[in-house]
Amino acid sequence: MAESRPVGDHGRYGLADLLPLLAFVRRFWPLAIGVAAVVVPTLYGVATQNWTTEQGAHGPIVLATALWLFWRRWGEVRSLARPGDTRLAALAYLVVAPLYMVARIINVIEVEGFMMYGLLLITAYWLIGWQPLRAMWFPVFYMLFIFPPPDTVVAMVTQPLKIGISQTAIDLLHGLGYPIAGSGVMIIIGQYQLLIAAACAGLNSLISLSAIGLFYVYIRHNANWRYALLLMLAIVPVAILANFIRVLALILITHYLGDEAAQGFLHTFSGITMFLFSVLGIFAVDALASPLRRRLARGGGGR
Repeated sequence: MAESRPVGDHGRYGLADLLPLLAFVRRFWPLAIGVAAVVVPTLYGVATQNWTTEQGAHGPIVLATALWLFWRRWGEVRSLARPGDTRLAALAYLVVAPLYMVARIINVIEVEGFMMYGLLLITAYWLIGWQPLRAMWFPVFYMLFIFPPPDTVVAMVTQPLKIGISQTAIDLLHGLGYPIAGSGVMIIIGQYQLLIAAACAGLNSLISLSAIGLFYVYIRHNANWRYALLLMLAIVPVAILANFIRVLALILITHYLGDEAAQGFLHTFSGITMFLFSVLGIFAVDALASPLRRRLARGGGGR
């Protein structure tokens, strides 16, 4: 029995699958214009305010791969399409549309992005119904990663993570004889003082790695859902370990090369290295867990 399978049949899809979409746009062009009027300004705001930062750099990659997943799955689920309940869709519009407009007016891009996506999902439900959306649950969920999380959520999750990573780094280097001390996210190494920011040890890399990791797991192991779930759970500790290594590297760079080196090119380079290490870590966990995957596949085939 095969251990994993592709999500779809690559030979079934081509540019011809776009023809129904083009026909739909020609038929319902006022709706298409309305959707574009909502989507384009919000996506532009997300791109200019979030995707240009370190914590949102994964956004364009997620958008492109999510659209590809929708296109890939649509050929398999379009036979399930039935118009949704108009009354339910109208009720959902009445709830979400005002929230979107308020967020748009006061320029809260974190809320605006999610509300815009909510309006898109409501429109999709009205047009094709619940069954295709449920069948495409992963692309629907995965697309959420293009939007920045609210700052309150970032602060709530990041702060204990930053403190834990910082204190562990201090304890390790102090045990190795380095002149280091600190409190919370403030670290003193020799004559230098560092403040561990969210970009160095926080939610940012967790979001990026989670997005890339989930995409990898879904494409490679979608058929074996139990193993896929275990591999998804490994993403968080791998990301935390990568963040810890980055903080150690920045502390040592500051100690040996000075504060300017740590805050300049080497700071950015350490971030790239950390992300690469995280991705390779997911691949390594997958490779090391191959015996478990085979056992789970045999167990699933025996029932």
